Amino acid sequence: MREKLVEFKNVSFRYGEEQSWVLKNCSFEIYENEAAAIIGHNGSGKSTIAKLMNGLLFPQEGEIIVNGRHLTQESIWEIRKDVGMVFQNPDNQFVGTTVQDDIAFGMENRGIARDEMVKRIDDILKAVRMESYRLTEPHKLSGGQKQRVAIASVLAIFPQVLILDEATVMLDPRGRRDIMKTVTNVKEERNLSLITITHDLKEVVQAERVIVMNDGEIREEAVPRDIFAKKAELHEIGLDIPFIATLSDELQKAGVPITNEALSHEELLEELWTSHSTT
Repeated sequence: MREKLVEFKNVSFRYGEEQSWVLKNCSFEIYENEAAAIIGHNGSGKSTIAKLMNGLLFPQEGEIIVNGRHLTQESIWEIRKDVGMVFQNPDNQFVGTTVQDDIAFGMENRGIARDEMVKRIDDILKAVRMESYRLTEPHKLSGGQKQRVAIASVLAIFPQVLILDEATVMLDPRGRRDIMKTVTNVKEERNLSLITITHDLKEVVQAERVIVMNDGEIREEAVPRDIFAKKAELHEIGLDIPFIATLSDELQKAGVPITNEALSHEELLEELWTSHSTT
């Protein structure tokens, strides 16, 4: 049984005493080597969760535990070694004049030996398929390439949790697929816990568990297939259903014998093939 890596216990947060609560009594866990997704419309509280998890914010109520440590002013730097975060705009994360300098920055701050730094840079550039851009200035890269470097810079410190906070929102569909494939591969190689925070339901298909946020509260928590089956509820809170799920639903209404909620083109084709073969 997997151990709990992150725990939110009755966490509430607001940005000022006169402001309304952005999070209200939220409780959930993230487990070792888990792929989880947190989804919700803009303003639902999902990005606030990311900042709390990384120690960029502190809750007014409740407690947060990361890898056995309670989040406090004293533990924050140890917790940030375990939790890495990639934001939607990678330009805000660049500090180095070249790709390799940027990846080295976090390791230098942690006093990692030079030989180990060189090895990690080599391995991580290969993992994100950016080996040939080692000496390139980050601002000369495309949007997708910048996100790969941002991910590489976080991975270089060997976190146990990787948070993608709307990290693909500025990319085109192909760029999004490439980034998510890269991250999924790295997760499996490193046994990371991956938390994808997004309003795009197409990005949560591979998640083991989905947490749905609405107005600062946890609305639903289930596997993706069960979440996508609740189309009316998702529409009600402002989330768009992936096309493949909508198509699957329409085919069922038209009398096509589809037994499972399809989450991908491959699954839908398999369902159609199976139903055709048995009729």
